[in-house]
Amino acid sequence: MTLKENVYNHYRQLIDEKISLLSRTLNELKESSSNETKNTAGDKHETALAMLQIEQENTGRQLKEALEQQLLFSKIDITVKTTYIIQGSLVKTNRGWLFLSIAPAKIKLDDGTTVIALSPQSPLGKQLMGLKIKDAAEVNNISYVVEEIV
Repeated sequence: MTLKENVYNHYRQLIDEKISLLSRTLNELKESSSNETKNTAGDKHETALAMLQIEQENTGRQLKEALEQQLLFSKIDITVKTTYIIQGSLVKTNRGWLFLSIAPAKIKLDDGTTVIALSPQSPLGKQLMGLKIKDAAEVNNISYVVEEIV
């Protein structure tokens, strides 16, 4: 397995685990809400029910965002080879490995390699898009020199 495939699979697994966790949490909240509805006996239970509904809404929103991330991530074609940075590029810079894909997350692979995923819409992502090897981008007075594009 190539480094890029390893990175891609690692992030895909993180997204899948997040979706699974949020789905379980949402189901548990719905079950708790159902049980709370059966026991409505005054203000205390109505407050508990309202709190459960707020938690359900928050968890539902997080699940929706995670599913959208999963959809965007699934559209990345890691087999594409280019001489310039595009979405889905794994980029080695003088400051480490960057994976232009989804919202920021940092992982450490089994071999000890650290990779930071960032969105192409992020300030650094915008600067990197379209750059070639030896080109540089600067964000917050920090220079990132492109050394390799995978």
